[in-house]
Amino acid sequence: MHGPVDVWFDSGTTHYTVLRNDDARFKWPADLYLEGSDQHRGWFHSSLLTGCAMDGRAPYGALLTHGFVVDGEGRKMSKSRGNVVAPQEVADTLGAEILRLWVGATDYSGELSISNEILKRVVEAYRRIRNTLRFLLANVSDFDPAQHTLPVDEWLEIDRYAVANAAAFQRVLTAHYERYEFHHIVQKLQTYCSEELGAFYLDVLKDRLYTTGKDSRPRRSAQNALHHLTHALLRWMAPILSFTAEEAWKVFTGKQDDSVFFHTWHELPRPADEEALLARWALVREVRAEVQKQLEVLRSEGKIGSSLQAYIEIHAAGARYDALAALEDDLRFVMITSGAKVVRAENEAAQKIVAMPAEYAKCERCWHHRADVDADPAHPGICGRCVSNLQGPGEPRSHA
Repeated sequence: MHGPVDVWFDSGTTHYTVLRNDDARFKWPADLYLEGSDQHRGWFHSSLLTGCAMDGRAPYGALLTHGFVVDGEGRKMSKSRGNVVAPQEVADTLGAEILRLWVGATDYSGELSISNEILKRVVEAYRRIRNTLRFLLANVSDFDPAQHTLPVDEWLEIDRYAVANAAAFQRVLTAHYERYEFHHIVQKLQTYCSEELGAFYLDVLKDRLYTTGKDSRPRRSAQNALHHLTHALLRWMAPILSFTAEEAWKVFTGKQDDSVFFHTWHELPRPADEEALLARWALVREVRAEVQKQLEVLRSEGKIGSSLQAYIEIHAAGARYDALAALEDDLRFVMITSGAKVVRAENEAAQKIVAMPAEYAKCERCWHHRADVDADPAHPGICGRCVSNLQGPGEPRSHA
């Protein structure tokens, strides 16, 4: 051959020299070609041209291009500027997981900014996810699926909702993974751990996990849901937080010869009333957010500290009233108050929330303020439901 040849010609034909051989590790066409944005007219282009000339198609199924790493102000890294952030230094000081999470959290379609300040935020995000995982692992530590599994229709309603909500979330995450949108995955995982779990479901669940009988249906129902949520969360995070997921998987399963990477997405149970649950609890959570605002007013006035020092009365109309009234006495557990009452309002304009300080004594065990504290001389300082949970059949619960 005479004359100039494209400098990318050799690498552009690697789909022929590398992918087509007797090595079973390789296949043609490649699933993905991955490179920086400078390769649009380089390796990507020469591979496309030679592939089309030889086979009538591109030698890859998909392309992924990324920008370049710059400092926190968007400037190119340079030793003379002193703005270089060395990956090995980050791994040595903060851990490889923080570096992996930063990569996952950054939108690679543009330049990838990194600085000590950005890494501090990544550390906080990691801590939030890890703390959620620690709570889950701690509260399923005595759960044996072989002995304690309950049919889904026997779970409490909020547990069925939590799993239905997780299934919907898994579908969203799967779509992001299929499009290589890792920064959306990291953002939504953080939000899921902090808001869906930490600020709502796990917050409501604490009373049931800590005050009901060890083998009671309410507690085992919660653990059934947590068992599935832990399965799902570990698999969602594994492609990005690989070391953390693998370490937690061995603790969770108790199998040292197993790996989270031997598994695909967890098949979450599907409650029969899944769609209705999601719609009904969306209304309940709207009201709960409004209740929290009213409680914050009492707190700022110095009338309460904990939300359990309050009673609430919710005046609601239409679907809101129906959703709240269906929770019956369990409404107070969802609102995390010592008492909660729902009153039917004539219309939406008449809807309101009345919050007031609790007037009864505080139970030393569950911290609820109840009229029956000290009612049983054999159990001074605690309320009737705690006596039942400790010595009797346990309090009845169906929703939360």
